[in-house]
Amino acid sequence: MSVQHPAAERIPAEGAKAAERIPAEGAKRVPAESAERVPAGAHRLESHRGLRVAGRWYYVVTIVTVGMFAWVPFAHAATRLRTRPARLLALAYAILDVLLYVLISLTPRTQPGHTSVLGTIGGLLAVGVAIVGCVQLGPLRRQIWEGAPAPDEPVLDPAVQAALAARTRREESRRIVADDPLLAHELHIGRPDITRGYDDGGLVDLNSAPAQVIGSVCDIPPTIALSIVDTRNRRGDPFANVDELLVLADIPVGVWDRIRDRAVLLSQ
Repeated sequence: MSVQHPAAERIPAEGAKAAERIPAEGAKRVPAESAERVPAGAHRLESHRGLRVAGRWYYVVTIVTVGMFAWVPFAHAATRLRTRPARLLALAYAILDVLLYVLISLTPRTQPGHTSVLGTIGGLLAVGVAIVGCVQLGPLRRQIWEGAPAPDEPVLDPAVQAALAARTRREESRRIVADDPLLAHELHIGRPDITRGYDDGGLVDLNSAPAQVIGSVCDIPPTIALSIVDTRNRRGDPFANVDELLVLADIPVGVWDRIRDRAVLLSQ
């Protein structure tokens, strides 16, 4: 797993806003300034409104059938969440509903005004299943339609989240280099030593960056970074393949992955 390098932290924070203004596949993005004018609670209110409607059939099925088909919404939640607690709840309510069916089938017909023991037990169990089922369906419904984390879903450490976000930025930046080299040059992708407003996630252009920058971003010794620059200068033409550069520069295999993770090659 790659780790956000200190060199990437020197990139101005305005890079995130600048990235939002870059057209993606010809579509215009909403400027960051417009997004900032949206009231803070607007998105949360919209989410709660949608939640009140989405998944309401969970309660309808459970209440209308007096718990007889309570297993249906639990089974649906289990297939959506794919978590062990949700599956256990679906199995438990399936067993309870089977028990209700058995009690109903065994309940004898009685005269008006008379009740049987099995009928009383079945009725109380049905009402209990309906009430408890509605209570337990609430958290499952929120997890599905509001995006709340599942009980057994691990919460990522902020440092891990930051590293994964930087990796995503590097992948996006490499796509820009491949699809629009002129834009990549304008954004100074791979050149953290140049003042810029775009966050490329911590890339370094091995075809143009100084040895000190290459060593800092890739976290490699200065001697290896100098070897890369010397090989680049002797070749004259820019490299188009990172592995070719690593072989010609006689770079130790142990640092190849570190360089590959941060390297980008822009044509001159």
